[in-house]
Amino acid sequence: MTLRSHSPILFSFVLAVSISTAPTVLAKWTPSSPDLLVSGLAGASGSTIGPDGALYVTEGATGTITRVHPRSGTTRTFATGLPPSVVGIGGAIDVAFLGGTAYVLVTLVGPDVGGNGVVGIYRVDEHQSVSVIADIGAWAIANPPATAFDVPTGVQYAIDAYDGGFLVTDGHHNRVLRVTLDGQISEFASFGNIAPTGLAIAGPLVLMGQAGPVPHLPEEGKVLALSATLKTGLELASGGPLLVDVEFGCGDHIFALAQGEFPPGNPPGSPALPNTGSLLEMDGAGRLVELLGDVNLPTSLEIIGDTAYIVSLAGDIWTVDLGRGCRREA
Repeated sequence: MTLRSHSPILFSFVLAVSISTAPTVLAKWTPSSPDLLVSGLAGASGSTIGPDGALYVTEGATGTITRVHPRSGTTRTFATGLPPSVVGIGGAIDVAFLGGTAYVLVTLVGPDVGGNGVVGIYRVDEHQSVSVIADIGAWAIANPPATAFDVPTGVQYAIDAYDGGFLVTDGHHNRVLRVTLDGQISEFASFGNIAPTGLAIAGPLVLMGQAGPVPHLPEEGKVLALSATLKTGLELASGGPLLVDVEFGCGDHIFALAQGEFPPGNPPGSPALPNTGSLLEMDGAGRLVELLGDVNLPTSLEIIGDTAYIVSLAGDIWTVDLGRGCRREA
């Protein structure tokens, strides 16, 4: 869920050609077995790479943001005072940086789920304090989606910096919102029942993951390309069961993270079965190909150089060396 700087060639290419001629994998990846970098996080969900190169992770259960050194795994509290989760999921769900300042997306903390917090975007100010800059929950109540919903304030999932402001996905209201720094909110794109999830942004190009409707079948787990003029979404690849995130890495390759098999009969919003998640890569035929399986409840993906960082709902961060093919292109 991180803003990346990539060549406009990729943007033009994605919009100009069909998926049948999408870029092929230039080298066979040989990822390592995952190594545990951090454990014991409380309700870990979203992540981003900060301007200092460190990993920043949300802990929804405690309302904190934790800074993680990407090599040593050393952690320290970066921000506190965010509304904690009320229903077991939500609270601080994702984080992004803009102009050197951190902004946190908070969801499922309003009165409609038994809480008393503001659903929206919080800015991290000096001395680890936080302040609300956009009340997405109030806007959502005043502007309900076209699709059916149970939670009036929505279930926001990802935030990323875009054009001097932010894009925010709402997996429950099936839309992407555009939010300015002065708190103005508008609809950037809307969909049917596809459950938008993670974001990756490169200039004008927006990559968005979709989990699809319950039971989140692999063929419904997709990566879409969006832009200011392409708001219906161009499907790039599919094949991720309960797809939760998408990232650029190793040049302009596209990776994705799937949480795995949805438990039969469970209510919407439930996590996947443990140890059924996977790290995936988009190939040249519109498929998401598994690079690593048996991942436990992954929620967010970041890639620094030749290393993938997988954040888990279980409170862990795992690292995966993507192999020499990645190093040749990094």
